[in-house]
Amino acid sequence: MPAAAARCGCPLLLRQQPAAGLRRSFSSYSGMRRVCAAAGGGSGSEGRPPAYGGLLLDAGGTLLQLARPVAQTYAALGRPYGVTKREEYIKQGFKRAFSAPWPKTLRYQGDGRPFWKIVVAEATDCTNNDYFEEVYQYYARGDAWRLPDGAYRTLHDLKDAGVKLAVVSNFDTRLRKLLKELNVSDLFDAIIVSSEVGYEKPAPEIFRIALDQIGVEASKAVHIGDDETADKAGANAIGLECWLWGEDVKTFSEIQDRILARNPQ
Repeated sequence: MPAAAARCGCPLLLRQQPAAGLRRSFSSYSGMRRVCAAAGGGSGSEGRPPAYGGLLLDAGGTLLQLARPVAQTYAALGRPYGVTKREEYIKQGFKRAFSAPWPKTLRYQGDGRPFWKIVVAEATDCTNNDYFEEVYQYYARGDAWRLPDGAYRTLHDLKDAGVKLAVVSNFDTRLRKLLKELNVSDLFDAIIVSSEVGYEKPAPEIFRIALDQIGVEASKAVHIGDDETADKAGANAIGLECWLWGEDVKTFSEIQDRILARNPQ
C-alpha cells in the first residue's frame, strides 16, 4: 500500500481494488486525497470534522518568508548606487521606519510606493529613485520570497478537508502576483489586502470582510499571524481566535494537526 494512501486512512477501499484499477483511480496524489476524503479519512482525525471551519493567514512574515534578509538585499542592490551602510545599520533603519507613526489611514495605498520610498531611504540614506525602483521590483518577484516548510501540502490538505482558506494582509497590490507566482493563489477562497479594502489590521473590518467572503463565523475560524497587535489583538477583538506564528504554532504541520483535531489544545 502506498504510504500516502495509508496516511489517508482508506485501507478498506484500497484492498477492494485490483492493482490496475488502483493505478487508474490514484493517478495523482490530489485524486487520491479526494477518494480518501469520500471514504471518511480526509476530514480530520479518525473521520471527525475539522475543529475549525476557516483559516485566515497573514502574508508577510507568516505565509510569505523572505528568501534572504532585508538588510542583505538592500545592501547588495545598493552598492552600484553608492550605498555603503553596514547591514546592521540598514536593519535598524528599516525597523525605525516601520515603527514610526504613519500620518495617513493606510501605510499601503495602491502599490505602496510612497510608504516604501520612506522605508528604503530611512534604512540606507539613499534617495536615488532608480535604486528604490530596483528594490521595489525585487520584492515584487516570487523568487524574493519562500513558503515555510510544509505550507503547500498543509493548505492542500486543509482545503480537501473542507476548511475555508483566506489571506488577510496589510500589504500592497503586489501581493496577488506574489501568491500566484508561489503557486498558492488558487488555494484560497478569499485574498483580503489592506490597500484594496481600505482597512488595515488591527481594524476589525478587515477580519470581518474575510470571514464574510469565506462564509465562516468568527467563533468557528482561527487567524494566524506574526504580530501581537495587528494580528492577535485585532482578531481577538471580534471573537476570532489567533495563533501567533513562531510562538503558538511553529510549523504548518502543527497548524494542520490542530485544525483537523489530531492534536487539539
